[in-house]
Amino acid sequence: MKRNVILATTLAATLGIAACDGFKEALTAHVDVVARAGTQELSVTRLADLLGNAKVPLRKDVANAVADIWISYQLLGYAGAHDDTLHDAKIADEAMWSMVAQEKSKAFYDKVAKDWGKVDSASLPAKYAAGEMLAARHILLMSPRQGMTQKSRDSVRAELEKIRRTVTPANFADVAKAKSQDGSKANGGALGVFPPGAMVPEFEAAVKSLKPGEVSGIVETQFGFHLIKRQTYDEVAKEFAQAYGQIATQKAESTYMAAMEKAADVQVKSGASKTVKEVAQDVDSHRDDKATLVTWKGGSLTAARLVKWIGAMPPQARIREQLAQAPDTAIPYFLKQIARNELVLKAADSAKTVPDSAAMANIRNAFYGQVSGAMSELKVSPFFLKDSAKTAAERERLAASRIDAYFDLLLAEKAQFVNVPEPVSTALREKYESRVVEAGIERALERAAKIRQVADSTRAAQQPASAVPMPGATPAPAAPAPQPAAPAKKP
Repeated sequence: MKRNVILATTLAATLGIAACDGFKEALTAHVDVVARAGTQELSVTRLADLLGNAKVPLRKDVANAVADIWISYQLLGYAGAHDDTLHDAKIADEAMWSMVAQEKSKAFYDKVAKDWGKVDSASLPAKYAAGEMLAARHILLMSPRQGMTQKSRDSVRAELEKIRRTVTPANFADVAKAKSQDGSKANGGALGVFPPGAMVPEFEAAVKSLKPGEVSGIVETQFGFHLIKRQTYDEVAKEFAQAYGQIATQKAESTYMAAMEKAADVQVKSGASKTVKEVAQDVDSHRDDKATLVTWKGGSLTAARLVKWIGAMPPQARIREQLAQAPDTAIPYFLKQIARNELVLKAADSAKTVPDSAAMANIRNAFYGQVSGAMSELKVSPFFLKDSAKTAAERERLAASRIDAYFDLLLAEKAQFVNVPEPVSTALREKYESRVVEAGIERALERAAKIRQVADSTRAAQQPASAVPMPGATPAPAAPAPQPAAPAKKP
């Protein structure tokens, strides 16, 4: 990673030294700069103007996010100016590491889990009879306990009692198709195979009280009144075998992972929750953070590695927001899940497991597509730039000017946001020089607040006086009432 955030106050406090004049000058020489990307700089003044005149909250995390987006855009432009579309398998594999890891883990699981779901088919009827998995049909007449009078509920029950007199195990499915009032009606009331605990207690108790093939009396639940048939094994044999195999696989996987975690002696470090929340609030400044969050035999999870895991998670999961708001007691569980992923990858590497070539080709092509797509949207692809500028320096200036013009529109909410996917953003930062100057962020926020204050005051001065007096204010004198017009004379 080629980023270097310099904080004079933090460094002096850490080292416990008084900096000489030359040292102070070196540390504060670029406080007018917020960020650098390639050959471009984002000045304090420019960021202050952008933030001050935009509608975004004036907070440090927002300012950092804006600076981070600016870096991604400018690095993308810089790469385009140098005819670099990051079309390199090594770069793609590193940038798309999470997808590579997913494929590697899948290949590893296919090896170790090939026998996890296997069960002795001869034992399945006895397991079904013992209630290890359940299956039932039902006829439901809706009668919610809330919103209906007792008289109405009694009427529904009486209606189901009439139906009950006509129901047999043989015609149960046909009657359910004709009379039931829930979504299972089309399937003859079939609810499939389900594990204990999946249904409301009254319903499950009724199913367990029946022998396979029997029909219950009227059962009341929060949904209404039911007639229930516990299906025979022969009716659900194929479905039961599949569901039981899935349960067996889940149990085997859980046992395997618990044993792996225990053997590795996974330990979450004291104070890790605080660090995780700091990472979630500002991932950019923790990309090189070597702080240890979790340890295990032969390895550890650092804050920098956590940044990569967070970046690999889908944006819709809003994992950063969830971590920032999560109770400290929940963070260690999250970290252990990440540690488990790391242990699986380590085991896959030890077993020399690799994704197949087709999967790798798809992953690399996806990365190349992300790069070209973002470049095209920002009009900084080599094709666009070469068409208008000859030298690399000219193309750098052209790309930077296009990014700046687009950025103005973006912050003014006059352009749609162009997303630079996390793998592309990371690859650009790995290859090209960039950094954020925290002191510049602070200064930009201070200036932006003044700009916002002036703008708000100007808008307030231009607003007409309110006709409704505010509490504590001296009411404005009432305007004189209009005088009635003189009555028109008859001709």
